[in-house]
Amino acid sequence: MGRPSKPIITKELAAKAALAVIDSQGIGGMSLQLVAQNLGVKAPSLYYHFKNKAELLTEVARSLLTEARISEKQHFEDWREAISTLALATRKSILQHPKAAPLLLEFFPRHLMLKSYDYWVGKFDLPIEKRLLVIEGVEKLTFGSAMLGAMSRAGGKEPMPSFSPEQFPHLHAATAANELDETAIFVATLKAFLNAF
Repeated sequence: MGRPSKPIITKELAAKAALAVIDSQGIGGMSLQLVAQNLGVKAPSLYYHFKNKAELLTEVARSLLTEARISEKQHFEDWREAISTLALATRKSILQHPKAAPLLLEFFPRHLMLKSYDYWVGKFDLPIEKRLLVIEGVEKLTFGSAMLGAMSRAGGKEPMPSFSPEQFPHLHAATAANELDETAIFVATLKAFLNAF
């Protein structure tokens, strides 16, 4: 029996299968054999799309970011509301796959999504010298929050460890006064940052 004229798998399907393996086994447990097994093919067929495992992991990292979308039909007051919605969707996508989150430290979002970065910089109604500040701040708040949340979930640890109120009275007072959950804190922090512009 000859090879099919069209490949059985696509880059996107392979990335989704790899992400499923990472979700259950972690990055260290992901192998081309397990990904191929998930797809119902043999491992060498993955080399049609990827030179090596690193290329496949790059595509997995990209899929974590492209899962985060905002509807073109959704109406936003301004770019601040739109970019906040996208940042929240990005954070949510990463938190849905906590074991895959470290990939974004190796395969940087900027390197994967330059077209998207360029699009958003063009939307900011700010002096040109302020636009990179927005990108930097939104990126660091989003990925920092997502990474901390993902590592907490993947490790089964609470984001804030238990501590003695007597030993850390200021932290205790601030924690006791906080009524927001993790996501609401992120949204409030991002809003405060963007309102500075």
